[in-house]
Amino acid sequence: MDTAPPLPAGYEFSADPARVDVDRVHGWLSSDAYWAIGRPREKHERAMAGSLNFGVYESASGEQVAYARVVTDQALFAWLADVYVDPSVRGKGLGTAFVGRIRDQLKPYGLRRILLATEDAHGVYEKLGFRSLERPDQWMVHPFE
Repeated sequence: MDTAPPLPAGYEFSADPARVDVDRVHGWLSSDAYWAIGRPREKHERAMAGSLNFGVYESASGEQVAYARVVTDQALFAWLADVYVDPSVRGKGLGTAFVGRIRDQLKPYGLRRILLATEDAHGVYEKLGFRSLERPDQWMVHPFE
């Protein structure tokens, strides 16, 4: 898919970090996202400061309903992280449209790849052209925890 599917009516995408509701996002991630349970607020804020931050907002109220961040050198590589859609709006295609918009925002950088990790949302990402690593034996990780 070359362009992002449209957001459902009544929602808007933003790449403006000033719009991010930091309290809400930290609450979502630290209490409901399996990869970030218990994440301290200070660590969350440092992660945001070193990332491009994106959100989806209800058009009428301005309330944030989705969040994601991207760590990138803006030349070759990007890591899509902390993708979260509020449970109250899941199932509307919002997550797929949101990630598609993020991907489209990154296209002008001419990146070689965008990586991500997920336990349970492979289908969402596959709709947008993501696929499993072709050569996982070439990748390594150095865990600190």
